[in-house]
Amino acid sequence: MKTAILKRDGEDLIEIVELAVGLRDRMVGLLGRRSLGPGRAMHLSPCNCIHTFFMRFNLDLFFLDESQRVVRVVRDVRPNRIVAGGAGARSVLELESGWLPPAALRLWDQVEFCDSLTAERLS
Repeated sequence: MKTAILKRDGEDLIEIVELAVGLRDRMVGLLGRRSLGPGRAMHLSPCNCIHTFFMRFNLDLFFLDESQRVVRVVRDVRPNRIVAGGAGARSVLELESGWLPPAALRLWDQVEFCDSLTAERLS
C-alpha cells in the first residue's frame, strides 16, 4: 500500500498516511489491526461512510471534500458503529483516537497529501 505525508499550511501534520484507494484496500481498511499507532493514519478514497465493525480500537475521523477540505470531524468513534461524512464528503482520514490534538486539524482546514519519498503533492 502506498503512503503519503499529510500537510496543513505547508507543515507536516501526519508523517505516515496509508493510502487506501483500491477497492480491496478500502474494504479491508484497518480490520484485524490491534492499533494504528500515533503519527499514522489511513486515507480511504473515495469514501463517504465508514463502519467500525470488528475494530479493536477507537478512531478519530476527518471527512474531506473533493478539494481536501475537512467537512466533518467525528472523534472517539467506538467499534461497531457506522459514521457518514455527510454532504460533500468524498474521502475519510482515519486516526487512532486521541493522539492528534483537537487544534491540529479542525473543520474547514485545508490539507494536502504529498508523496512520502519526494514530498510532491499527490492529486
